[in-house]
Amino acid sequence: MLLTGPRGLTTVNVPVMDELVHLAVADGIATITLDSPHNRNALSAQLRRELRDHLSAAIADDAVRVIVLDHTGKVFCAGMDLKESRSADSEKQGVNEFPAILEQIWTSPKPVVAKLAGPARAGGVGIAAACDIAVAVETATFAFSEVRIGVVPAVISVTVLPRLDARQAHELFLTGETFDARRAAEIGLLNSAVAADELDAEVKRYTDMLALGAPGAMAATKEMLIGQRPSSMGEAFAQMLELSAKHFAGEEGQEGMQAFAEKRKPAWVPANLR
Repeated sequence: MLLTGPRGLTTVNVPVMDELVHLAVADGIATITLDSPHNRNALSAQLRRELRDHLSAAIADDAVRVIVLDHTGKVFCAGMDLKESRSADSEKQGVNEFPAILEQIWTSPKPVVAKLAGPARAGGVGIAAACDIAVAVETATFAFSEVRIGVVPAVISVTVLPRLDARQAHELFLTGETFDARRAAEIGLLNSAVAADELDAEVKRYTDMLALGAPGAMAATKEMLIGQRPSSMGEAFAQMLELSAKHFAGEEGQEGMQAFAEKRKPAWVPANLR
């Protein structure tokens, strides 16, 4: 890019940095694509920044009903960019910015779907675990490889451990063993593992179903799913009853019941699904 100074006397060459994460919105679906195949979509400073920005934009866009995390190249995400991590002290490590990304995905009021056409490692597995739905090709592999390079899978444990039982977590976190998509689905890390030529259709199957839900009800349901339950059953029922009654009487609930009675799709359903 050329910049011209006062009176056109000074010209400066400023390199333009190619975007590593892309956002596209169509039919209510925001697709966020990691596009840094040269380093296996590692979580570099630029990729982290752009991923946060695009997630924020998708969440804020009223036209977006569902978010899909996609990727280019053979690998979904290899975890932190180790080249950037070398020689940096603890306060300057890129991992310090990672919790905000995982929390952004985990707490998004709009459902987030991970689409894995290839392997995930370390932080990449943490991202997939943070999503509401995760679909991968059968040939994808996974590993919590941190201990094998002398670090701890600490940050990603916040999103991964709720998906796994303790026995599986101890084995996979401590050994760093590589495991396949079939096992990932069996232990709860994935919702589905499919053949490569079925991946697009399987993701669309989920996004179509998710788009049928009312936006407010979906957001409230996500909040309920990740929230802390009261210690007593009585308190839990009281809290859930209040939430349920509020939405039965709310605008979405009334529209949904009216649409059901009139045998039509509710007003919030995207036009392509009517």
